[in-house]
Amino acid sequence: MMPEIPRVVPFALFLVIGAMAGKGFEGSEYWMYVVKTVAVGALLWWWRDRIREMRWAFSVEGVLVGVGIAVLWVGLTGVIPSLGRLWDLGRQLVDGTPIPPEKPVKGWNPVEYFAGQPLLGWGMVLVRVLGRSLVVPAMEEVFYRSFVYRYVIKPDFESVALGTRHVMAWLATSALFGLSHPDHWLQAIVCGAAYQWLVIRKGRLGDAMVAHAVTNLLISGYAIGTGRWEFS
Repeated sequence: MMPEIPRVVPFALFLVIGAMAGKGFEGSEYWMYVVKTVAVGALLWWWRDRIREMRWAFSVEGVLVGVGIAVLWVGLTGVIPSLGRLWDLGRQLVDGTPIPPEKPVKGWNPVEYFAGQPLLGWGMVLVRVLGRSLVVPAMEEVFYRSFVYRYVIKPDFESVALGTRHVMAWLATSALFGLSHPDHWLQAIVCGAAYQWLVIRKGRLGDAMVAHAVTNLLISGYAIGTGRWEFS
């Protein structure tokens, strides 16, 4: 098997299934999240021996980076315009195109949607938290910090040590991570750069996985605790 496959296919599958959310039937966004979390989690587990760098590693730096990114993510939300909003502002400056009103952010709130079935609603929340804190960190760190970063340096990416410092690869991977989060692009760029710093500093992927998990867990906790489901 080509080494790219176990590192790219789970990420691609997550995106493909996610793109179907809300398009099949009412409430499908909740069920499709369960499907993609289970499917991608199972795939990562199946290929765990082929993704040798996918090993959790605890460090103080990883936890601190995870906490710092969570604070930054929440603090800058609503302060920094999304990429879509920046595009609208740019068009207005260039040709006077009126800026459309911002659409309210629809939070991922299964507790409200399944109000008549609270156990199901909170079960969906639990899947979301576990998915964001375990599956997503492993999947995204393997794809961005292990595969993309090293592939930019050299197509034979497995021959590139994880701790290799390469400025252009660092910038490119961080920018790509930012573009993949258009509503939080600035936080995502800083986030990607910080996680990559952990990989370079430690020479392994596990610390970035832990940092990513801490970030997502704290943001999920903030969403649930404050009722601000747009962060869920």
